[in-house]
Amino acid sequence: MKPQTIILHVGRVLLASLFILGGINKILNFGATAESMTQVGLPFASLLLPLVIALELGGGLIVAFGKRGVLPVATALALFTLAANVMYHDFWAVSGREAELQLSLFFKNIAIAGGLLFVAAQRKAD
Repeated sequence: MKPQTIILHVGRVLLASLFILGGINKILNFGATAESMTQVGLPFASLLLPLVIALELGGGLIVAFGKRGVLPVATALALFTLAANVMYHDFWAVSGREAELQLSLFFKNIAIAGGLLFVAAQRKAD
């Protein structure tokens, strides 16, 4: 196997680990996560949360190890990340150190979405 292929696989696993572990965390903390979703204004959080868990766990596994479906799943995870970013990291609504933290988290998620789009495009090119 070529070094760049190994690097690509390791990168996909590392990127996907955020979503796989996030899905597991949401299962283990279902009630608290549903409450958090409600607090940011998401309706029907307890109905929406299983879909989020499925996207994060299933999508994460596909991004990490999949040969098929990577393009739509990585794109969906990128869009999900951007949407969650706006809801949870509203740096414009806070000030001081909290604004700095939220701004940093906001742009970290922008970078994650970019990485997912790179994975999506790479899989299309195969």
